[in-house]
Amino acid sequence: MKLDLIVRAAEIITLDPARPTAQAVGVLHHRIVGFDEELDGIGAERELDFGAATATPGLIDAHCHTAWWGLSLASVDLSAARGLDELYRLIRAEVERLERSGDKQAWVHATGFNQSHHGGQLPDIAVLDEITGTRPLYIRHTSGHASITNSATLALVGALESDFTDPVGGIVVRDEQGAPTGLIEESAQGLVQALLLPYALEPLVNAIDAATSRYAAQGITSFTEAGVGGGWIGHSPIEASVYQAAAERGKLHARAQLMPTMDALRPISGHRADMADEGRGIGLDLGIRAGFGDDLVRFGHVKVFLDGSLLGATAAVTEDFCGHEHNVGYLLDDPASYRERALGAYSAGWPLALHAIGDAAIDLALDLIAEAQEHYGKLAAPCRIEHFGIARPDQVVRAGELGIAVTPQAGFIGPVGDQMLERVGEHRADWLYRGRSVIDAGILLAGSSDLPVADNNLRRGMQSAVDRLTDSGQALGAGEAISSEEALRTHTEWAAKATGLFADRGSLERGKLADFTVFSASPITAPNIAELDIVATLVGGELSYDGRESQ
Repeated sequence: MKLDLIVRAAEIITLDPARPTAQAVGVLHHRIVGFDEELDGIGAERELDFGAATATPGLIDAHCHTAWWGLSLASVDLSAARGLDELYRLIRAEVERLERSGDKQAWVHATGFNQSHHGGQLPDIAVLDEITGTRPLYIRHTSGHASITNSATLALVGALESDFTDPVGGIVVRDEQGAPTGLIEESAQGLVQALLLPYALEPLVNAIDAATSRYAAQGITSFTEAGVGGGWIGHSPIEASVYQAAAERGKLHARAQLMPTMDALRPISGHRADMADEGRGIGLDLGIRAGFGDDLVRFGHVKVFLDGSLLGATAAVTEDFCGHEHNVGYLLDDPASYRERALGAYSAGWPLALHAIGDAAIDLALDLIAEAQEHYGKLAAPCRIEHFGIARPDQVVRAGELGIAVTPQAGFIGPVGDQMLERVGEHRADWLYRGRSVIDAGILLAGSSDLPVADNNLRRGMQSAVDRLTDSGQALGAGEAISSEEALRTHTEWAAKATGLFADRGSLERGKLADFTVFSASPITAPNIAELDIVATLVGGELSYDGRESQ
């Protein structure tokens, strides 16, 4: 008998306490079957020897937005623009390109806007109108929680009508005279999205192909798509089938776990003996729930948006944002409505992934999780709080008592840490995107990028978790720094546990999926994790990325 593959490297970090390191791993039918001396006398169809490199369990991005990012790769990238004149130049160039193409109806799409790159200023809607004319315009803020449009787009959504009212959980921002400024926040973005939805399967499959091939180059073997099927974050009511199609066509280059949004769920019913809440709940048709799927595409938690963003000052906080007097952000719906829907989903078998950045939203998230677990017990996968952005000390203690997972993005600390600090002030700096205190409280700390809010260079994010340095060199909550080994665990073992998938991934053990990330040196002992190269990425023992080919 021959194995399919033997992987060799100077050091293989397994994160299995029974065998912490190895130099060889055997693979059969996409799973690990043995290590080192267990392979003596056994041949393999293939061998991959990575020499002096270090292999680890495949990296997991526990919260990202794959379809959104994949589609945005064809948009105007504003992330490098500095000053509104440069932004206007880029938008004008795109309009001219569309004019030359002869497509008179095409939208102008742009992404990556951050007001900090423009002296805190937003684009002037009058200038945007002059540039774009009657073409619809959709500029996505880097946070994803706000967008900028022109008058043509606002007219299409009815925002220029005298009887227009803002949707629940969102705002079309207006000036002192009541005229729209072009800025739209939170769920109001859904008004614009409704003009674009649903996206067709083919462009979505291509977007996933483009995105996940880039994931592979970052060493990512698994990811959680944080919101499909509904709300302003979804792209199609049949979005799960897009991922299936991508997998069938060989265009899915990392394992996908899909979080349906709360808006994608609907009332379901069954026998009283089979459902926790008088035979009723909310979920997907046929009673499909978290865990349904296969090793490539599987459903995970249900995604629930409780508040907005820190950069946009729409996160729900208990104390004013600095420089924003009487602004404590807002919840996106009434707490009673959240309670009814969240408990209905949980009772039907969907663990909760609650987007809560501000501490007021975190209070609500903890209350919902506590009530769900008290009434219906704990599910196989732990409930999660996504971002856990501004967390008070008492909230860390309570989260630990509830046994949940959190996904604060350490990768934010570098590029937007200075902005975050300006929003909350020094007295709340230690509350931001915590690390050390989360681990010490017994909470699962799951690593994630929130791509495209920040990039998905997970090595950079891991280093930020270790040094906590902003791009200006400030230390952001220095006491929240974690070790390099812990940083690796956030994107392997702990992310796998937080997603409910540790039986199959997150460590290298016999019977688990043969997913590997190969670094140029050990991420545990390297002076700077961000400076390491990704040598190769393997999913199920197959190369999804081979950096040696470019050398």
